Amino acid sequence: MTIVQTQTTSFKKELYQGIHDLTTDVLKIALYTANADLNASTTAYSSSNEITGTGYVAGGKLIQNVVVSSENYTAYVSFDNPYWNPASFTTRCALIYNVTKANRSIAVLDFGSDKTCTATFLITMPANTATTALIRSSN
Repeated sequence: MTIVQTQTTSFKKELYQGIHDLTTDVLKIALYTANADLNASTTAYSSSNEITGTGYVAGGKLIQNVVVSSENYTAYVSFDNPYWNPASFTTRCALIYNVTKANRSIAVLDFGSDKTCTATFLITMPANTATTALIRSSN
């Protein structure tokens, strides 16, 4: 399968259509196996190849404290690092998606290889700046 870290194409289009309001919509992050097919063409959350394991609930986890900022012609989104505790599972990638808007996709995270945990699983997001934030758009 294909896993590519990216903002999804449908999300970029839907921003211009005014579909998403990341400051008020409910966002989640779901974890997947290496067999997942997640990339720029992913349009919505699916349970296909979603992981199972101790501490993980299908559909993933709520994303907390979402803030939209801008700096030097770039808009970006920050939020708390998601984590699962207790946790015992293996995952390869994740999908951030908008629950409020029919589970529409936002971004795919590729961990680069399978990650196995037996206590706590933490996804450390890049620094929340205009040049490093995971979700950002510039001119």
